[in-house]
Amino acid sequence: MRKVYNKILQISGNVITVKATDIEYEELAEITTKRGKSLAQVIKIDNDLVSLQVFTGSRGVSINDEIRFLGRPMQVTFSDNMLGRIFDGAGNPRDKGPLLTEHLINVAGPSVNPAKRIIPKRMIRTNIPMIDVFNSLVVSQKLPIFSISGEPYNELLARVALQAEVDMIILGGIGLKYDEYMKFKNTLEEGGALSRSIFFMNTAADPIVESLMVPDLALAVAEQFALKGKEVLVLLTDMTNFADALKEIAITMEQVPSNRGYPGDLYSQLAARYEKAVDFEGAGSITVLAVTTMPGDDVTHPVPDNTGYITEGQFYLHTGFIDPFGSLSRLKQNVNSAEQSRKDHRAIMDGMIQLYAQFLETEEKRSMGFRMSSWDNKLLKYGGMFRSQMMDLSVNIPLEQALDRGWQILSECFTSEETRIRSELINEFWPDNSK
Repeated sequence: MRKVYNKILQISGNVITVKATDIEYEELAEITTKRGKSLAQVIKIDNDLVSLQVFTGSRGVSINDEIRFLGRPMQVTFSDNMLGRIFDGAGNPRDKGPLLTEHLINVAGPSVNPAKRIIPKRMIRTNIPMIDVFNSLVVSQKLPIFSISGEPYNELLARVALQAEVDMIILGGIGLKYDEYMKFKNTLEEGGALSRSIFFMNTAADPIVESLMVPDLALAVAEQFALKGKEVLVLLTDMTNFADALKEIAITMEQVPSNRGYPGDLYSQLAARYEKAVDFEGAGSITVLAVTTMPGDDVTHPVPDNTGYITEGQFYLHTGFIDPFGSLSRLKQNVNSAEQSRKDHRAIMDGMIQLYAQFLETEEKRSMGFRMSSWDNKLLKYGGMFRSQMMDLSVNIPLEQALDRGWQILSECFTSEETRIRSELINEFWPDNSK
């Protein structure tokens, strides 16, 4: 039987402090106030002084309210009945459906031992050419989408959720506007993907502590489904909101700030979530794709900067496109092969990017008033076709069709010799435009 305390020493923001013993970090407590009961979580222990973050905020909490520690960390239900459901950042139903209480599992456990992990070697197809062809998403990979406010990163996540060749999607929304949350729901519902999806949604109007819980809830449930053999894709947006919640709580706790006021353990906090990505031997997998917005488009900001050291590359969403130069999938070489895709995959990927780089140089020359040569005009034509037929996020074609389209674009703009692609691939894949 857990002890009950009825003396709160301090209330600071949404954090309360009590004197208690035999308490563990991240343990839950139930606070009984005149307004009802609320959950809180232990976020700091200093000898017998215990600080707790109140989920619903400290409004209405008084120093004489009763606090009962539950002797367990945060838990979430796990079952097939979760599919198609929408929960809040505390794991409670947001969709007015029934409360699920069976098969409760602990949240925020350790990640899988790296020595037990399988080397990533399988592609997740999305039907988005800038991902499938140029920066392939690999099973068990952890990748951020670096972007700025106003870019269509949530629309990109919704498309990936609809089209990714996985068994199920778990979407974690952190500090979303209400209309963003509804857009996700409506898009997946209209696309027929809601039945294979689970939502954990924290909106900007919800308690800030729930922002911290969303990634842990999503990844804990994903891990259980992966152990059952499911290929799970976890989509998180926005991890900068997660980091800002950490920052706000650290300020409340009067912790010594690090870079730009973020807590000194920001790297560890982010890594603890991203490292949940894994391919289980003999079971399923977890792949993590998470939006990280960059204030002021500054990649040296602490959140993207720390994220870059943890993840295996990034997608850089810039001016409505996945930028081919700012983006990088460090594991793409594991799947861009004849066995995984097609033997011309790497040649098309490398050749088209090299020519696009030359197009950008030519475009800059033209803007400065330089005279255009015949080669420059070819590059200008190529760049326009590449942007409209490959880079545009509305393009929705399978990988093989995207590779064929790449050959077609090259053949309409250049001679086969000008592409510098190996002759054996030219002989096999170069289109016959005379027909």
